[in-house]
Order: sequence, then C-alpha cells, then structure tokens
Amino acid sequence: MSTDIAAYVAALPKVELHLHLVGSAPPDAVLTLARRHPDGDVPTEPDALAEFYRFTDFPHFLDVYRRVNLLVRTGADVVTLVAGLGAELAARTVRYAEVQVTPVRNRMAGIDPDDLAQALVDGRELVRARHGVELGWIFDADAALGLPGAEETLRFAVGHRPAGTVGFGLSGAERGVRRADFADVFRAARDAGLHSVPHAGETVGPAEVWAAVRELGAERVGHGIGAATDPALLAHLAGHGIALEVCPTSNVRTGATASLAEHPLPALLAAGVPVTLATDDPGMFGTDLDTEYRLCHTDFGLDRADLADIARTGARAAFCDDPTRQALLAEIDRYAA
Repeated sequence: MSTDIAAYVAALPKVELHLHLVGSAPPDAVLTLARRHPDGDVPTEPDALAEFYRFTDFPHFLDVYRRVNLLVRTGADVVTLVAGLGAELAARTVRYAEVQVTPVRNRMAGIDPDDLAQALVDGRELVRARHGVELGWIFDADAALGLPGAEETLRFAVGHRPAGTVGFGLSGAERGVRRADFADVFRAARDAGLHSVPHAGETVGPAEVWAAVRELGAERVGHGIGAATDPALLAHLAGHGIALEVCPTSNVRTGATASLAEHPLPALLAAGVPVTLATDDPGMFGTDLDTEYRLCHTDFGLDRADLADIARTGARAAFCDDPTRQALLAEIDRYAA
C-alpha cells in the first residue's frame, strides 16, 4: 500500500455508523476495568487479554463481549468509555458517529437506567467540546434476551431519550432467533420516532435480511452481508437506498466470513447497494476506521474516488440532522476534489 493512500485515508472526513460502545474500549481500558473488578472473570494482563480476544466462532465472541460488558458497572465507567471513543474517532477524522448502547445489559451489570442516561449525555457533551465529534445513540436490544429484553430496551429509549438518541436496533445471535419475532417492538419504536437499524445477515443468509426490511422496517441494516447471495434482495436494497453497515475485519475475526478474499463487499458494491464502512468492536478486533478504509484499497482494489464515495454514503445514511449531513458532504467534496 502506498503512503499516499494511507495519508489520503487518514485525512478523509468520515462517519461511523456501526459501533458498539463496550466493544470500542481499547485493551488498556479493559485491563483497567478488569483490575478494578477482579471478580469479572476477564484477564488482567495484556498477553492474557490478547488471548481472550482470539475468537473461535461467533458464539464465542458473544460470550466474551458479555463478560467484558459486565465490567462496566457505573455511570462513570460509561463516561470513560465514551470519552475514550471520542478521542479515537477524532484521531481517525470521524466527524459523526452513531454508537450502539445495550441498556438492558448495562442494567444487568449494575448501572441504574437514570445513571446510564446521564452518563451518555455527559459523555456526548464532553466529546463534542473536547474533540468536535458529534455522537448519536442507537439503543440496541440483545436478541438473546428475547422480546422482554427488547421491550425493556424500548422503554429506556423512549422514557429517557438522552440527547442524541436516533435509533432502535437489534444485535446478537441470529441462528434460531427470527427477526420477524421482534416486529411489534420495532413498529412501536418507529411510531415513537426512532429509526429502525437492526443487525441482520451477519452470520446467516438473505432470509433474515429480508425479514429485517419487510418486518422491522429497516432503514439501514447492520452487516447484511448475507444478502450477497440473493440478486432480488440486492436489487431491493439498491433500489430503495437501504445501506448496509459493513465491517470487514469484524466479519473475519468472528468467523462470519472465512477471509477477506471471500468477503462479499465487492459484490455488494457491484450490485449498487449503498455500503458504509465501520469497525463494529474495534477494541476487541484490533482495528480502526482508517484500517477498514485502507484494506478496501489493498484487498478490494478501491481507489481514492471509491473511498470518498463510501464516505459520502455514510453521510447520506446517517440519522443526523440535515445541516450536519450537508456540512459533512461538503467537507468530503472539498477534500476529494
């Protein structure tokens, strides 16, 4: 990879739309929390944590994620995570990001919902003041907790609605957990003014992506790579402008795809599907947004214009207000000219 491309990517204005708050924590932050809470069954030394993050498959990743989540026990812990995330985003020239928060898991770790809401407000204001990065919140139901968990997530999102709240999501296991089963909760979320942005097609095929679109009213789809085998679905996504939040390194690290060489991102782009790049859980996967853009050049052959187009797709797919979107697009256009 040429240093010119690396420099181009580093300065390209970007958005990030698929990012889990707990998974964004860098290893040193996780080590700090693990040492603070030694009963959490998470390694407290760097080499052991690196081994802990060697995922054997997607269920193993979900187990590790939940164990790390249980280390985040106070509102102050949440502010620390948000502040660290803001610094990392600013270092990658990210102007706007939407961050997925799973309030039921936070409550299970011991954080009072009022404290969580206030921590998100405080962290968001800190990141804006310190780094000039704007954050939006997507409140994410964990599919493993079923409909009761999704309903509690919606009650938090609607009842607390901390500043920056934009969407309602669904993540976690797909095998054996039908997206269609959550249709009523997503309908209520949309009625409350929240955007629909479920994960689907991360580890299964196109049927669950269709369900996300048809049953959950998905405006964007988290991952969605399972759509690549269904030409009719690809045409639907392209024709309706439904963006996929694609996370290549994540997909390889969790075993969702065997390798970058087999990743369907080129096929998605060739079909005209709107694609935006993201890191998913960068602290756990050892990646960052610049790395994802660079690998699109080295592994998928995208040039500067292609990379700028992906950045524009992210700005268009974001759930920010229109002045923020237009400012983002204008900045990308000035940079890429």
